[in-house]
Amino acid sequence: MQKSALLIPVVVIAAVVAISSVFIVDEREKALVLQFGQIVKVKEDPGVGFKIPLIQNVVRYDDRILSRDLDPLEVTPSDDRRLVVDAFARYRIADVERFRQAVGDGGEEAAARRLDSILRAKTREILGSVTSNDILSTDRAGLMLRIRNGAISEANALGLQVIDVRLKRTDLPPENLNATYERMKAEREREAADEIARGNEAALRVTATADRTVVELVSESQRQAEITRGEADAERNKIFAEAFGADPEFFEFYRSMTAYSRALGSNSSMVLSPDNEFFNYLKSDQGAASQ
Repeated sequence: MQKSALLIPVVVIAAVVAISSVFIVDEREKALVLQFGQIVKVKEDPGVGFKIPLIQNVVRYDDRILSRDLDPLEVTPSDDRRLVVDAFARYRIADVERFRQAVGDGGEEAAARRLDSILRAKTREILGSVTSNDILSTDRAGLMLRIRNGAISEANALGLQVIDVRLKRTDLPPENLNATYERMKAEREREAADEIARGNEAALRVTATADRTVVELVSESQRQAEITRGEADAERNKIFAEAFGADPEFFEFYRSMTAYSRALGSNSSMVLSPDNEFFNYLKSDQGAASQ
């Protein structure tokens, strides 16, 4: 009975020791077994691991892809137009042993802060070597790749693998916005003035061409009208000449009657002496015969 009473505490202690010597690592993490702060075992595969209770302890690190947003960063491109850049990086802990040696007890947050410093320095270096137009253009994947490649070696020293770096937003500083807006406005106004000048020049050319065409058409029409009028006058004179030649007496009569008709309209009055030359035809033998 006394032996049973002594055996129970021993079994309980043994069970506690056995349980405390076992740890489980799932697929989302990696683990280090430390003994007095020194690494004695690395557990990267998921499953059950063992350690010495009370002497050794387990430190776990996330094995998934992590994301880190950088604080807005002001950069000065090669054309001296300052820009505010927002970026983020995706990375993972690739070597937990080196990671532990680099950051110590600081863990993932300390590593993220050091990675921030690396990325900020590389971002300033790469973006400072190109123009602002290159940064603001849609085709800036090459710049992001250069930033990532530049940060890889320094991140490896921390046991980190940089997977990707992205520029989320690139803006002008607030104090530069108005100046940039005014410059852009002036450029657009200059372009508009150039377009208006070119339009006015084209309008003058069209107007001059139209005026010249009008003059040419009017001149040609007048020439044709004069030709037609001359031909008509010639035809009229020809007809008069033929009529006069056919019956000179009648032609003389017709011409005199026409003259009388034009001179003595319904609303006209003429005072002439009877021996006036205007009445020569009526006094003639032909006129007397016709009366």
